[in-house]
Amino acid sequence: MSSYAMTVPLSGISLSKHQEIYRELVDLGYSDVWTAESDGPDGFTPLALAAAWAPELRLGVAIVPAYTRGPALLAQSAAALADAAPGRFVLGIGSSSNVIVERWNGIPFEEPYKRTRDVVRFLKAALAGDKVVESYDTFDINGFRSGVKVEQQPPILIAALREGMLKLAGREADGAIINWLSADDVKKVAPIVHGQGENKQIVARLFVCPSTDADTVRAQAKRAIAAYLNVPVYAAFHQWIGRGEELQPMWDAWAAGDRKGALDAIPDHVVDDLIIHGAPEQCAEHIARYVEAGVTTPVLSVMGFAGVEPLQAMRDLAP
Repeated sequence: MSSYAMTVPLSGISLSKHQEIYRELVDLGYSDVWTAESDGPDGFTPLALAAAWAPELRLGVAIVPAYTRGPALLAQSAAALADAAPGRFVLGIGSSSNVIVERWNGIPFEEPYKRTRDVVRFLKAALAGDKVVESYDTFDINGFRSGVKVEQQPPILIAALREGMLKLAGREADGAIINWLSADDVKKVAPIVHGQGENKQIVARLFVCPSTDADTVRAQAKRAIAAYLNVPVYAAFHQWIGRGEELQPMWDAWAAGDRKGALDAIPDHVVDDLIIHGAPEQCAEHIARYVEAGVTTPVLSVMGFAGVEPLQAMRDLAP
């Protein structure tokens, strides 16, 4: 496996204490570190530290929302990191969700497909050093030129769920970032991306808990599943992927305000499909199924269910 990544920062551990963790990730055989951006650290700061502390690692952000920074500021952040880690930075862009964009940032979550497309088009021009004067469908740029000359253009990936965004990722970007899906789901998703062009990357964030306490893992994982899959974009994705009938009772209970009933309505096998758990060797076999299905970079995200410690899990899951 050429790429094997860990999500950083590890939960519950200060960023200031990650220098030794980054060095250990290299020693353990991880090739990449990837960030997320929701309610924790921003997507860029942990990677800036990794650029200095572990120059062997490839650095990815999955994802920064297309709405929450102005296009020029986003280009500046991307150019700075690409300059700090030439040839080692991958930029993931996505629409994010109405929760993050609208509820948390007070920005209208309008035309997510067009906004993501326009930001990617602008970034490609800006990171190439062009002076951008362009009226996109969702914003106008009047004369921005990056003051950072990027030595190597960073790949740009698009977070994608359903067919429209998957095609966009394959057509206008260097590949797709996917999550909250099973290994079998990848077999439906990956060909759509690859059908738009050659040599496309498929990066998948995989939620992993190396614990043999299956009952506790399932009980706790159902809370995470309910929190995500009731967000409209993820609900629509799982309806499209074919899991609608299995999840409808959960959606109905959640809409009725019955949180406990919603959790109870999630089938155990859905948890087992979406959350990788078991002994470390079982987790490794499950991760390998994603790679066989078309994932080029599995990005492990440790879930601290059943008392699992993120640092020990990082070691237990090492390639």
